[in-house]
Amino acid sequence: MTGASRGIGAATALAFARQGVRRLTLQYNLNRQGAEETADAARQLGADASIVQADLGDAACLRQFVASLRGSDFDILVNNAGSLVKRARLPEYTEDLFDRVMTLNVKSVWEIMQAVTPAMIARGSGIVVNLSSIAARNGGGPGATVYSAAKAAVTAITKGLAKELAPKGIRVNAVSPGTVDNYFHQQFSTREGLAAVAAATPAGRLGTNEEVADTIVFLCSDASRFIYGQTLEVNGGMLMV
Repeated sequence: MTGASRGIGAATALAFARQGVRRLTLQYNLNRQGAEETADAARQLGADASIVQADLGDAACLRQFVASLRGSDFDILVNNAGSLVKRARLPEYTEDLFDRVMTLNVKSVWEIMQAVTPAMIARGSGIVVNLSSIAARNGGGPGATVYSAAKAAVTAITKGLAKELAPKGIRVNAVSPGTVDNYFHQQFSTREGLAAVAAATPAGRLGTNEEVADTIVFLCSDASRFIYGQTLEVNGGMLMV
């Protein structure tokens, strides 16, 4: 699982451990303490958890990480790592920022799947869940257009590879969170803005990491065995507004 040091990733790792998953590999970038805390909590729940550092927004680091994955045999892959990186409107959006956002949110998903799925194909089974965003459907907020486009690409990759890999016994789906009250929005949103989103959401509140994590676990369970190529929207009804 990528992006597992905090937020949705950490919540998902612990949800897996509670459901009896016994081996977890957790990728993180900067937040080593959070990754260690997540791994420790998973171990307390009975899982064998290990952590690995990699900057998936840097092309060279991504190549090294992907190379380390080749030959690995995972039952489940969750591509959770992603970020807006920074809000920037069209006039100030640099080429370096564009490349980093796309590498982190799109290229990492594609290349990690390239590295991990051969073992799944050889085994005839496997599950992949990618993380999209409501921004893929509505274009995102101010300064988030490229991030929104990246997440739309994740949705398209999910559908395309679901068709390609389904005959080989692999299920590929995605989860699309709405606005979740977590570290991501502590970085990129204001409390006033989040309050306005909560007020506009039919459910009357923001989402939680655990609610998204539970949806990911569902897509990895036998209860979703006939679900292929779907992007499940988890947003308290906000997409209807």
